[in-house]
Amino acid sequence: MSTKPFTIDEYVRWSDVDKAGIIFYGAYVRFFEIAETELFRSAGVPYSEVFDNFNIWLPRANLNCDFTYPARLDDCLRVAAYFTRFGNSSIGINFDAVHLGAKRMAAAAHEVLVCVDRNTMKSRPLPGELRDLLQPYQLAEVQARSQLGVTLETER
Repeated sequence: MSTKPFTIDEYVRWSDVDKAGIIFYGAYVRFFEIAETELFRSAGVPYSEVFDNFNIWLPRANLNCDFTYPARLDDCLRVAAYFTRFGNSSIGINFDAVHLGAKRMAAAAHEVLVCVDRNTMKSRPLPGELRDLLQPYQLAEVQARSQLGVTLETER
């Protein structure tokens, strides 16, 4: 079985756009969160189980995003989520939002999740069992974008 990025399709809603009718950059975080939550569920570990079963939190330590094509009200975006790196106590995850109508990358983001103990909030190693469940969704950025049919470089 070949590895593919996990994807969701989501429409740009009224609450996502600014006065110009273009998606507000902060609205992408909602799209990324939905894709991330569903990726974990698809891996067999809904977030409620991750937190309760492993006694951890996965706060975001970093999020950066490039915006490359404007999405507007009612445009459909395919948001891909895939893990790029598993560190000792961190996880790198990418999000690629593809504008389906234009077949172009609308936004590309990278986020770092840090594994912390729920009681102390101190960094701790990522549980091996969790890593094993998420590993099938690990891809190189170039692989994922090839499968999505887009590249960030050609959109600039």
